[in-house]
Amino acid sequence: MLKFLSFTSGSCGNCYFLTTGTDGLVIDAGVSLRRMKSVLAEYGYDYSSFNNVLVTHDHLDHIRNLDSFCKKLMKPVWATTVLHGALATHAFTRAHIASCRKFLDIGKWTRVGEFSVRPFVVPHDATQTVGYAISAGGEEFVIMTDLGRVTDEAVELASGASTVVIESNYDVDMLMGGSYPHELKMRIMQGHGHISNDECASAIKRFAHEGLKNVFLCHLSENNNTRELAYACSSAALKEAGCNHVCLRCLPRQYPSPLVEL
Repeated sequence: MLKFLSFTSGSCGNCYFLTTGTDGLVIDAGVSLRRMKSVLAEYGYDYSSFNNVLVTHDHLDHIRNLDSFCKKLMKPVWATTVLHGALATHAFTRAHIASCRKFLDIGKWTRVGEFSVRPFVVPHDATQTVGYAISAGGEEFVIMTDLGRVTDEAVELASGASTVVIESNYDVDMLMGGSYPHELKMRIMQGHGHISNDECASAIKRFAHEGLKNVFLCHLSENNNTRELAYACSSAALKEAGCNHVCLRCLPRQYPSPLVEL
């Protein structure tokens, strides 16, 4: 049985933990090792509870502490060739990543410890951004964060998953009526930034299925969204799709989620 924990989810930092009970994965490295150690300890885990790190893209809120992970923990860091090329020259990762690099191919399943992992490209304004389909312990898990639009491939993979972590970044009215410069608003909205609550809900209606058990909403904007708005929008989508059995959660921005059994 898989368990899932979000350390933080948002522009302040992103980092997630998946465990089978005997092996674990960390997705992204946007929190400090000190914070990670403290949170893991609350559930009886430590650094030895995960053996590999996956990276979604090279924006700072996802890789801020990756160099420390490599230097102090020396865990394998899995990413695509394109993304590893960017990490090899990035000021926050270039010092110690070389000896930790492991490579994934887009669209192909790779065995990573007790997990099978398949990266898929999503549109976002980084060097390259990927979501992950992950299979382990009889569960299918998909995570897609920081995406400007939801692709057909992402929907197809989510349609076979029991748990989906998906971005629900902003409320359109809050963003357009807010204080962000026009250029930033357009960057967020125009296909290579983030998806709105409405776009997230539309995607949920497309991939909702009888075997879906959990939907976790990630990367909620601090300035342009609220947990209540994001939840209400996705909850209505699940109800319309006839999936009232699904557990829907908003992942906290600045503090850990509970450890959830999937």
